[in-house]
Amino acid sequence: MIALAHLKAWVQGLERDVVALWIAAGDRRTPWHAKALAGLVAAYALSPIDLIPDFIPVLGFVDDAIIVPAGIWLAVRLIPSELMSGFRAEAMRRAERPTSTMAAVVIVLLWIAIAAATTWWLLT
Repeated sequence: MIALAHLKAWVQGLERDVVALWIAAGDRRTPWHAKALAGLVAAYALSPIDLIPDFIPVLGFVDDAIIVPAGIWLAVRLIPSELMSGFRAEAMRRAERPTSTMAAVVIVLLWIAIAAATTWWLLT
């Protein structure tokens, strides 16, 4: 049970660090080499496209389990610690922002309406 809680905390830390790296990539105070790696790692981690597709047995999860955490680790090491702590604080602040359920419902209804209108148009 303790190992599961530790793993969950580690994954949440990785998620926070991905957002922090995205913030770092856009900050002028970040050294250029750290900025480049941080942008690449964050973009890859947030992208739905994988280097190795997940449907390939075992190898499909290598990028999620090894490559992404290693990239995060390296990028975090290249960013000065005082900057990284500020980026982490900003990432946590962004994660705590309230979400609007009503806005989500409106967006989903809008997509449904667009799909229905497109279907009607194609069928007539």
